[in-house]
Amino acid sequence: MPIVALDARDALAPPLRGWGRYVRELARALRAIGAPVRVLGRGWPGPEALWEQAGLPLAALTRRAGVLHAPNCFLPLVRPCPGVVTVHDLAFEVFPEDFAPRTRWKYRVLARAAARSAERVICVSRATADDVVARWGVGADRVRVVPNAPALPIGPTPPLDGGEPYLLGIGDLRAKKAWDVLVRAWRRSDLPHRLVIAGADAGQGARLRALGGSRLELPGYVDDARLDALLRGAAALVHPSRYEGFGIVVLEAMARGVPVVCADATALPETAGGAAALFPVDDEDALAATLRVVLAHPAIWIARGRARAAEFSWERTARATWDVYAELL
Repeated sequence: MPIVALDARDALAPPLRGWGRYVRELARALRAIGAPVRVLGRGWPGPEALWEQAGLPLAALTRRAGVLHAPNCFLPLVRPCPGVVTVHDLAFEVFPEDFAPRTRWKYRVLARAAARSAERVICVSRATADDVVARWGVGADRVRVVPNAPALPIGPTPPLDGGEPYLLGIGDLRAKKAWDVLVRAWRRSDLPHRLVIAGADAGQGARLRALGGSRLELPGYVDDARLDALLRGAAALVHPSRYEGFGIVVLEAMARGVPVVCADATALPETAGGAAALFPVDDEDALAATLRVVLAHPAIWIARGRARAAEFSWERTARATWDVYAELL
């Protein structure tokens, strides 16, 4: 049987972010279902784009791959076999200011060209799929929706207990995440909870500190064990993002029995599936009111969230991904 060559470099590049978790869990699950996948875990020491455009097709050729899968947008434009590319979101089109000029160019030029050339395009949500078709002109007949699943290990240690309860946000401190909306809504809510936002500072940290005062905590990027503990100890996860291709943190919270409040924007209501309390994007008053309602009746949202998270698994993701490969083998 022909094999599938899977570019898994992102799974070996700590600290793991969304793409790294995606390819790590996908590779494990594909192997578990017996799929003939050859993981490509190493690139060249030179420019990344050179490996993606020259090294990947050479690696696929030497392994006699029947399909080459680039899970991080950057499928080589010239390749020896049919190609599959995963597009997680088009945030670089909507919020270009969140990206360095060179990175922005790479996404807008090479990722777009990859999607247009691919025999199949996997999108992690219907919202992202619609975006890819509308913005990039990719034929809808080549697009397949295959959702993610919770990927953060649930640890054995007790959740964090700092005494005073806290609300939690998770994600880099950048404009599209709308953390400023959360901070202002939290202050207006008059809730006794602290606010913790865990994520690397991508330019918004100083502004958020000025808005939030001493009861806002910005611990920066945290490792998996601490992130898991933060999630399990939170009174609620709040995800006010203006744009998400999937919003995996929503499912991570639901899987741990944590109520979720998130913006009614892009892929978030699709991922939440009715199990999160939604508020209109950028509406601080609505967010403040929603927080008060959810924290007054958390059990309802905990039950809904657990049921929703149980609908997703990496085995299901792997089987759906294999179905995409099988169309081309």
